[in-house]
Amino acid sequence: MSKDLKSVCLMIRKEQHDRLQEMNVNISGFVRDIIDDRLSDHVITLSVSQETRALYDRIISMSTSGDTDFEPYLRDALKNMLKTYIEQMQDLHKTI
Repeated sequence: MSKDLKSVCLMIRKEQHDRLQEMNVNISGFVRDIIDDRLSDHVITLSVSQETRALYDRIISMSTSGDTDFEPYLRDALKNMLKTYIEQMQDLHKTI
């Protein structure tokens, strides 16, 4: 074992373990990747519905650049969301 690695005990649910095993996922590597994503200043994690996840996977699989092609569309979605929030707050302000 490398000196740069630290051994820790990790508790996961049985169904999580079973699914990861079915997918042939190295759990240690998987956890390290998730931790790296969480600690990164340039990675976000979104919880979405199963339908959205399937659509995302389908679209991104056609991209030659992976999810980096997605960023401009995400920025547009965030701008639209912010616009909606601002309009809602302006409407609220008018009622006060």
